[in-house]
Amino acid sequence: MTVVSPLSSKTQGADGARAPGADGAATSIPRGMAPNGMDRRIEVAPWRKYLKPAIAGGVALATVIVGVAMMSSGGSKTIKVESGTVTVAPVARGAFEDFVPIRGRVTPLKTVYLDAMEGGRVEKVYVEDGADVKAGDVIVDLSNTSLQLEVLQRETEVAQQTNNMRSLELQLERARLDNRRDLVEADYQIQRLARNLERRKKLFANGNSSESDLQSVEDEYTYQTRKHAVLTESQRNTERLQENQLAQIKETVGRLQQNLGIARVNLEGLKVRAPVDGRLTAFNPEVGQSLTKGERLGQVDDPNHRKIAADVDEFYLSRVAVGQTAAISFAGKDYDLKVAKTYPQVRDGNFVVDLVFTGAEPADMRRGQTLQLKLTLGDPTEALLIPDGAFFQDTGGSWLFVVAPDGKSAVRRNVRLGRRNSRFIEVLDGLQAGEQVIVSPYSSFLDKDRLQITG
Repeated sequence: MTVVSPLSSKTQGADGARAPGADGAATSIPRGMAPNGMDRRIEVAPWRKYLKPAIAGGVALATVIVGVAMMSSGGSKTIKVESGTVTVAPVARGAFEDFVPIRGRVTPLKTVYLDAMEGGRVEKVYVEDGADVKAGDVIVDLSNTSLQLEVLQRETEVAQQTNNMRSLELQLERARLDNRRDLVEADYQIQRLARNLERRKKLFANGNSSESDLQSVEDEYTYQTRKHAVLTESQRNTERLQENQLAQIKETVGRLQQNLGIARVNLEGLKVRAPVDGRLTAFNPEVGQSLTKGERLGQVDDPNHRKIAADVDEFYLSRVAVGQTAAISFAGKDYDLKVAKTYPQVRDGNFVVDLVFTGAEPADMRRGQTLQLKLTLGDPTEALLIPDGAFFQDTGGSWLFVVAPDGKSAVRRNVRLGRRNSRFIEVLDGLQAGEQVIVSPYSSFLDKDRLQITG
């Protein structure tokens, strides 16, 4: 709606200013519209200036609500526990016995394994599993055609080389006799020519013989002398060569006989015998069964003496040594043992030690029986102690809850623990004698710093 005003020729502003008309008269302009009728000013609603403070207040309120919800849902570092659900124990000084409980299996003190020296087919079984045997008793008969043929071949080779050696010895003896005969003949000729030469010299000196006859005898004598020297050297060389050849043949025959002896021993090994006196166990061959060389047939155990093979936690690997003592209670009696051997290989978190009895052995122990032992690692010492409990598995011994003097609360505290046995744990730092600690499981409040003990 347009309103004409005679009061002013100026245009009114946003609060109702007037604009001049075409004839110079003032014309009324609606609120929010520019004088030219194209641009328009946007008016801000009065309620908008309260929007931002309202949003900020809502965010703060939501934060408070979430915080309260978290505290009510357990986000706090404090929790209430019933006194009946926790176990409290005192910290006290006492004698710490440095031992570790272990479990062991009864095994024979000595075991000799029974293996097949040669492969073959089982022909006969003489004893059964669990039987007592004496050293040398035949347990199993095996057959092996290849081994038997090998022994026959070795025997043939030995016979051939032995015949060769005998033939060479005969040839050597014959050659020695021939050489001796030649030497005897040569000696005879030299002696005959020496006498003849002596006579020729006398006849020549008397003028009864010519010089040519004398020279002929001298030449014959020189020839026979040189021939004797050659025969002697030839005989010596021939005998030396034949002696070397004979020695080589004898050495060959010796090796063949040694191989034959080994083959015969292997053949004899087809009769499997008990290596020592004892009890045959883990023995189950069947007639007709084929066994390979070195296959395990069973074992012979010492039935009168036993040892205990025990598993020890790898934590104690550096503290267990040969000679340490152990104790066991069996049938109401105590028996002493010592560590005889340690096996450093770790399997499933444990290593194995062998313990032997230092005195009498229990008579009723059975092989494979499991027993509880106490292995002593050191002498008893005075120390600050707390009872061993399930808390150690939850915290690793690095911290625990210390109960306040009034017994109504407990606070988490870092500690340093040392040696541990089945009853007590040594305290190195963080606790004092007379304080109370919680030793029951911590699984329900591992993330808490404080406990309120109620009831």
